Amino acid sequence: MNISKVKTMGNLRKTAYVPQSIKRELRTNLINNIKNGIPSFTGIHGYDNTVIPQLERAILSQHNINLLGLRGQAKTRLARLMIQLLDEYIPAIDGSEINDDPFAPISYFGKEQVAKHGDNTPIKWIHREDRFFEKLATPDVTISDLIGDIDPIKAANLKLSYADERVIHFGMIPRANRSIFVINELPDLQSRIQVALFNILEEGDIQIRGFQVRMPLDLQFVFTANPEDYTNRGSIVTPLKDRIGSQILTHYPINLEIAKNITAQEAKLQNDRTCQIHIPDLAKDLVEQIGFEARDNEYVDNKSGVSARMSITAYENLLSTAEHRCIASGARQTTIRFIDILGMVPSITGKVELVYEGEQEGAAFVAENLIGSAAKSLFVDYFPEIKKLKHENEKEPYEEVLQWFFDASSFELFDDGSEEEYRDALNRIAPLDDLITTYAPETDAKDILFLKEFILWALVEYKKLNKQRITKGFAFKDTYGSYLSNL
Repeated sequence: MNISKVKTMGNLRKTAYVPQSIKRELRTNLINNIKNGIPSFTGIHGYDNTVIPQLERAILSQHNINLLGLRGQAKTRLARLMIQLLDEYIPAIDGSEINDDPFAPISYFGKEQVAKHGDNTPIKWIHREDRFFEKLATPDVTISDLIGDIDPIKAANLKLSYADERVIHFGMIPRANRSIFVINELPDLQSRIQVALFNILEEGDIQIRGFQVRMPLDLQFVFTANPEDYTNRGSIVTPLKDRIGSQILTHYPINLEIAKNITAQEAKLQNDRTCQIHIPDLAKDLVEQIGFEARDNEYVDNKSGVSARMSITAYENLLSTAEHRCIASGARQTTIRFIDILGMVPSITGKVELVYEGEQEGAAFVAENLIGSAAKSLFVDYFPEIKKLKHENEKEPYEEVLQWFFDASSFELFDDGSEEEYRDALNRIAPLDDLITTYAPETDAKDILFLKEFILWALVEYKKLNKQRITKGFAFKDTYGSYLSNL
């Protein structure tokens, strides 16, 4: 259909256009996608067998939907992707505040236009991108904002009585007629406003300052809510919950691969970096493992959740830490170092809610604790587990490394050390080469140095080595030597 030539209702009658509700429209387009094997929710990772099938069934059932989950679980992203299931363009009466369907107007203005102009009623075309409305539920949201109120200025200008429905100023919901309307953090909405919502959902009328206007609004409601809100700030009133057809539970990534895909897709990486940065796969795994550790850490409030945004911003900071070193040294290229992981601490401290014990320890301590736990968890994927107890004649794989530190007076790694200094320092520890050759022989040559440093940090976590912060780096020592130096 060439919509540029369809400018009146008469023109529209000659086309194949058939009016349908937005829920029917979403259902029809979803059915076509499923039949043709076209994914409807691209860019969402980890929901293929859980959330997306439930969401598609809700759309097929023409339900209003509540997406329930902790922060950073792509609830709003899912709602926005529903735009792709809308028709590219739909017609509406030109000048209508509420996108009146030319063949079934519901507003006073729309009915008046059709009665006055008939087939000459001018129409406009609305693109699918303009049929998505979103409102964050906050305590200051009012009935006037969402539904509407009497407009005394309009009454004065048009010389109308307050009893005339034309004095109504429509709120966001009526103006979103024939559109997707999303209310984020629904429990934060005051109960009396939630009551006004369920009247729209069920009865299809709006009540404004004594007006009871029968106006069958055509809306696809999508709500989002966080389980934490039910106890901390508010709740969804039972009558409204009863009128929401499907409640779908979202969740965090279930494995590292899914988490890495999300971070790679969402991270805002700078295209004008001053140097080339190589990122070992193990470094990417560590970024995501920190999030997994945080969701199960004793210092972190698990009920609050740990957003996927933590990993995304942490990854961005990781690269910027390496870039900062390049800028200072004038290097053209570098590789991520384990010490760069500490550059992610500001991204971690601002993204986790701490329990009382965590507050007592401090956010920075908790962040470093999470980094250490992540290193410890991933260590066993590459090397044998370090046993707390061993048999008398049993040789531990790490004895030669530990002996090297026992014999060495000290070993230091500096935050801003040059590539040569960093390489030469780690290559001094010859037993690390034997360890990698034995247990991780397929390691990429570019990743060897990172893996060597990773071993040292993991040995610290297993209390086989000690590390101390020095002015511009860390000093590693064997535990016995550290004990003697403190005497």
